[in-house]
Amino acid sequence: MSLGEGSGKRNGRGGGGGGVAPPPCCLVENCGADLSGCKKYHQRHRVCEVHAKAPVALVEGLRQRFCQQCSRFHELSEFDQTKRSCRRRLAGHNERRRKSSLESQKDGSSRRLKENQFRHLREGNEIGSRGNQNYHIH
Repeated sequence: MSLGEGSGKRNGRGGGGGGVAPPPCCLVENCGADLSGCKKYHQRHRVCEVHAKAPVALVEGLRQRFCQQCSRFHELSEFDQTKRSCRRRLAGHNERRRKSSLESQKDGSSRRLKENQFRHLREGNEIGSRGNQNYHIH
């Protein structure tokens, strides 16, 4: 038998014992809600609908809250007041909003500048053609 043979591990894949997996349940202590009839989102993140929106939940012995941006539990200190998104994700969200807001303002101001330049050129041509009619050489 060579090294690695019969170790019981598969190449790059976990599990595969062929047994029936236990139904997904909520991670919150003393909850254990069966998530098999819930939305796929709640099953995937192992949180029941009640605790996904709860201001405080006890997970791994710590007071935590489910972050709707990260889809995971964080300690309460990572949230502002009653917000459901952690500070780090909110900061990134706000930065993207400011960035897109500044870009749209910049685009809008450059577009207005071009429109004004075009209007001045057009008005200048109109004035020039009218000016020739009114301008007499004596």
